Amino acid sequence: MSGNQRGLVIVYTGDGKGKSTAAFGLVVRALGYGWRVAVLQFVKGTWRTGEERGFAKFGGNLVLRKLGVGFVTWHPKKSFEEHVEAARKAWEEAKRAVLSDEFDLVVLDELNNATRFGLIPVEEVLWLITNKPRRLHLVLTGRGADERVIEAADLVTEMKMVKHPFEHGEWARAGIDY
Repeated sequence: MSGNQRGLVIVYTGDGKGKSTAAFGLVVRALGYGWRVAVLQFVKGTWRTGEERGFAKFGGNLVLRKLGVGFVTWHPKKSFEEHVEAARKAWEEAKRAVLSDEFDLVVLDELNNATRFGLIPVEEVLWLITNKPRRLHLVLTGRGADERVIEAADLVTEMKMVKHPFEHGEWARAGIDY
């Protein structure tokens, strides 16, 4: 990546499917150019996903870390305090990754959910956006992006759910949903 080019802040939000998928598409594109990429997943739990399996084949330019203990609304076995503790640890790792200037692209997957549920203060996210290295591209995904984050971003895409198999009781599918 050109060192004098300003990195973008990109937000994928909305109630439709495809926010993480769009971010992962950027990851593949960036890796194709030899960029160093970090994907840090907030909220998502320990179950093995297709992106984890696929990204493992890319080798040394990609760091993928799953840092959450599961979705707050879908994981009743974990207390809210456990979710807060995991999110705070994830946030510290995210700040280190962003501020290290080691990466060209950092994806903070499901961070918008972490702020929406009160696990990470929005003010801290805004601070990170303001203080990231100039050349770094930063991607934030998840439903319910705060209006202040949307305002601070350079590019925002809102995914709108029109129709989804979940509405008819169908569960998530390997290779499509995870």
